[in-house]
Amino acid sequence: MAVIDAEEKVLAERATAYPSSFDDPNGWRQGLITLVRDLPIQLRQQLGAISLDGTSGTLLACRSDGTPLGPALAYSLACPEQAEVLAALVPAGCAAASLSGSLARALRLLGPLTGEASAVGGTAAADLLLRHQADWLMGWLLGDWRWGEEGNNLRLGWDLRQQHWTGDLALQPWASALPEVVASGLALGPLAPGSAFALGLPGSCLVVAGSTDANAAVLAADPTPGEGVTVLGTTLVLKQFASEPIEAPGISCHRLGGRWLVGGASNAGGGVLRQFFSDAELARLSRQINPSRPSGLHYRPLPSRGERFPIDDPDLLPILEPRPVSDALFLQGLLEGLARIEAQGWARLAQLGAPPLRQVISLGGGARNPQWRQLRQQAIGLPVLSRPGLTPAVGMARLAHNVLKAPQPTPKMEA
Repeated sequence: MAVIDAEEKVLAERATAYPSSFDDPNGWRQGLITLVRDLPIQLRQQLGAISLDGTSGTLLACRSDGTPLGPALAYSLACPEQAEVLAALVPAGCAAASLSGSLARALRLLGPLTGEASAVGGTAAADLLLRHQADWLMGWLLGDWRWGEEGNNLRLGWDLRQQHWTGDLALQPWASALPEVVASGLALGPLAPGSAFALGLPGSCLVVAGSTDANAAVLAADPTPGEGVTVLGTTLVLKQFASEPIEAPGISCHRLGGRWLVGGASNAGGGVLRQFFSDAELARLSRQINPSRPSGLHYRPLPSRGERFPIDDPDLLPILEPRPVSDALFLQGLLEGLARIEAQGWARLAQLGAPPLRQVISLGGGARNPQWRQLRQQAIGLPVLSRPGLTPAVGMARLAHNVLKAPQPTPKMEA
């Protein structure tokens, strides 16, 4: 969480671990309450707008009042059993056609429909909603779960250029479960009374449609032409602006600030490193790495079976062996593997028509590691700049602040 003032100076930043498992939406809400409540009351009472980002592929089923119908399905989960249904619903090659996309997870959540009854908790189809992480939390802030932000719903099947659901999605018996899509940065209304009370915020605080976590990081970095952004978090995310949209399996294509933002997210990233090492161990062992001396190891550091980008393959397996006796050498091999995936990702975007890069800006916790930065610079062949202090939360604060600078009409509410 980040709080900024009218000059966009950061007044406060907070971070906390999820209070329960990642797939528990009630834990997401409690984490948000904990972060906001930790602010001084004087600062809380001055907040004019709030905006949220989330992992764009993490999806849950809930009732129309927001009550979760079970755990969420995480962004990294592939659903290969949905291949045939996906092929019949949406065009091949679009973002929603991926077996690792939100639509595949939605089909798993929905299960077979019988008449008007959904397989999800026996809930009637008319009372069923499918919402991504940020959209579900936004619904709680508003006390209204009808909305979905456009960037969070591309891999569910929202066509950004045509402004409708792609393929035959709108014709499905469960189409009412899909959100009413709004643009990122749109003010949707003030906080619901219950949410304002839980957070200790003024009831006048506006709720602004947010974005994905990676897009929020780009807003924080504010790259110039020729700069790419790599977010080194739990996963490895690559983003760059392009003059035209790009569509391909595993590729995301958003519209941010009137420009097309293309990229992809690998399942590999810092989450793999934490399977083997603590943060303290990562810092200590990294200092023992000499980036100019290759490890000779050829790992594919995925956390489990399946990859989204630069290869869209739900059956791709990790390669984490052989493990040398030296922990420092093992870590170097993992970092080299992550650097190769990043280099392959930038090459994939260039192959699809993205403009050439002159340098890469690194965000996230991994941007604090100088040895990893040097390994990545060698693999990519471009200068790599580290900006670990630019968090996605700062990007969301800027998005919310834009509404206060230039207030917008809220969308029309129907009785």
